Amino acid sequence: MGFEQAVIKVEKEKEFEELKGVIVRVFSPERIEKFLKRIQSEGIRVREWDKVIAQRVLERVDEGLKKTKIAAQQLYGALTLYDQAQVREFYLSRLEEVDQKLRTKYQKIYRYY
Repeated sequence: MGFEQAVIKVEKEKEFEELKGVIVRVFSPERIEKFLKRIQSEGIRVREWDKVIAQRVLERVDEGLKKTKIAAQQLYGALTLYDQAQVREFYLSRLEEVDQKLRTKYQKIYRYY
């Protein structure tokens, strides 16, 4: 029997779905390299979600978020602690799905140390 993640109900569905949509768009094949380059230029590691949010990396890569003029940090801050944890986990899971060639190319920002 494999691992089965517990389902936790999202309380702030609108904000959660908006932020999740931004993450999906940023990790699309058309934008992922731009995102990784931006992370690298900011001098942060890809797994440092709080820094990605604080340094407005998502806003610089996602046109849809730019147009709404709502910061990802605002959306994230509006979420409950459990919703935030689910967004962070979703982001981290998307990181692991990035093509191996790109992960190798950007190995410096993928390192744990």
